[in-house]
Amino acid sequence: KTGKAKLLGTDPDLRPKYDGIDAVKYDVILCPSCGYTALTRFFNNITSGQAKLIQDNISRNVRLTEYSDETYSYEQALERYKLALANAVVKKCRMSEKAFICLKSAWLLRGYAESLEKEGADQKQIEELKESEEEYLLNAFNGFSEAVQTESMPMCGMDQTTIDFLIAQLAMHFKKFDVAGKLVASILTSPSANARTKDKARDLKDEILAQYKKT
Repeated sequence: KTGKAKLLGTDPDLRPKYDGIDAVKYDVILCPSCGYTALTRFFNNITSGQAKLIQDNISRNVRLTEYSDETYSYEQALERYKLALANAVVKKCRMSEKAFICLKSAWLLRGYAESLEKEGADQKQIEELKESEEEYLLNAFNGFSEAVQTESMPMCGMDQTTIDFLIAQLAMHFKKFDVAGKLVASILTSPSANARTKDKARDLKDEILAQYKKT
């Protein structure tokens, strides 16, 4: 995944797209013994108190599915992401971590729907996946919006400018144009934002204006 996959580009909300593989599937680590599950970035960041919460609330209750294939199906990957979110809630982690899990879950659902569309699958199933994606995106938007009020940067490996751009993109998606506009303005006037990011912010500003005129 990390050494051979060719990055083709990213979606507006920063979802990476690789040639021949959906790398989002593989960003969750699960312990098959105790059920502790987290995104790769956060897996080792656990305190003794959090471990006790996992043991009491996850390990004693979860029933893990055994997998033998070398790659994950989307169903298997979704199960792991759901367990990662459950673990995050149980261990009382930061809001940003829960928001990031929701964001990546939305990316995973998008990839799943895209794969089904290529296969000509049942449209009802595809619509259900898209509805679930919207729910996760909204949770990600609300979570990151709350996190920036109480947490310091960097956040989930992202600096202030990247987080602002992400929230602005999600805000526009949910037609919260005032929020999106303020964040874009802060990026355009930020001395720390690089030229590439400011170019993306200008494009987003134009899109916000275009979408606002349609409402």
